[in-house]
Amino acid sequence: MVENSELLKVQAFEDLPDDQITWFISQSEELVLKPGEIYSRQGDPADWMAVVISGQLEANGDIGGETIIFPIPGGNVTGVLPFSRMKQMTVGVRATLESRLLRFPAARFPELMQKMPELTKRLVGLMSDRIRETTRIEQQRDRLAALGKLSAGLAHELNNPAAAAKRSASQLRGTINRVRQASHELGRHNLTDAERTELDTLERSILSFTGPPPNALAMSASEDEIDTLLRSHGLEDMWQLAADLARRCVKPQAIESLFGALDADTARAALVRISAAVEVFGLIDEIESSTSRISDLVRAIKEYTFMDQAPLQNVDIVKSLETTLIILNHKLKHGVEVQRDYEKIPLMVNSFGSELSQVWTNLIDNAIDAMGGKGVLRIRVYRQDDNVVVEIGDNGPGIPEDIEAHMFEPFFTTKKVGEGTGLGLDTVQRIVRKHHGSVQVNSVPGDTRFQVWLPIAKAGG
Repeated sequence: MVENSELLKVQAFEDLPDDQITWFISQSEELVLKPGEIYSRQGDPADWMAVVISGQLEANGDIGGETIIFPIPGGNVTGVLPFSRMKQMTVGVRATLESRLLRFPAARFPELMQKMPELTKRLVGLMSDRIRETTRIEQQRDRLAALGKLSAGLAHELNNPAAAAKRSASQLRGTINRVRQASHELGRHNLTDAERTELDTLERSILSFTGPPPNALAMSASEDEIDTLLRSHGLEDMWQLAADLARRCVKPQAIESLFGALDADTARAALVRISAAVEVFGLIDEIESSTSRISDLVRAIKEYTFMDQAPLQNVDIVKSLETTLIILNHKLKHGVEVQRDYEKIPLMVNSFGSELSQVWTNLIDNAIDAMGGKGVLRIRVYRQDDNVVVEIGDNGPGIPEDIEAHMFEPFFTTKKVGEGTGLGLDTVQRIVRKHHGSVQVNSVPGDTRFQVWLPIAKAGG
């Protein structure tokens, strides 16, 4: 039988009056569990509180698609606690060592609160600690899940331009070899100074072209004209050159002048070199474009995380939003139209920048999900008195009233198991309140708007 002195060694029962300890033991059932013996299973009714006198238990269960395992050594209180709303055991419990327990029925909690008020206060504190720890674990898992989703999207966004740059660099090696061979071939023809001048002029005008390509209809017509011209001079296999020249807005007259200045064989050798040189420049453009995209993404990541910057600083709200849109481009580009309405004057907020990035990410990501990945995302930024108001809206189906009433509660989610922890909007609200702001939501079918109000940074602050 459990002695009073043994129970007094449990932290929650320390220094309690002897008569209260005696009463608690008299109302409890003593159990002895052998190693491996199951005490309760996940889903069992939560109708007991257990005090582990000695030994060790192990709790394990599947929570949110993730297996949780943690030890419960002697001296701990487990199970349901006073004021807890838990109806079923969220984990299973078994003994890992030979263990002695006192099992106190939850039905006697009202009597416990009257006879042992100090213990009740300690147990409520214990429950609060559990809630904070559970929330911390869930928030950490939520952040990791969000980071995983962002990382996967960014990996895809970075892989595309990286693969394009690698592919272009690989093709460039062969194309430069074609330029070298074409130059050797052209060198076999004894060009006069006038012929060299004509060739250099045409080549320079083609390669130095930096304007936008013509529209598809005009380019198709020009390509046909150039191809017809080349065929008229016996060049039947240079259709790719016709397309390249049309893309660079070369007029058929310029090609005709080359045939007028050079014989057919020399003109062919010149056009082969021009064709290869055009391809080289095109590949260089692709490499520059791809590496610029990679550079832009890396810069956006640094701005999104405020890497190498002071944690607390004045943040340009529009710039912060635009950086987030770059980071989320992998979700936007498959059917989401972004409509922007920004105040022309920069609006600054003194904030922990990376935390605001998390706010925009959660709200924009939720809006995209609400629209099923396709629809209109509206982002508006304006000043209202001494506040910056950021409005993020979508044309999704809207939020039902019964859900809207609970949407900011921790762990509330409408997503399937494993898809969300219900901490996104709770996180948004906590961060905004930390910045002395507020969050409001208005929703009707086809028009849902989240408004984030934040105080404008003071001049020089």
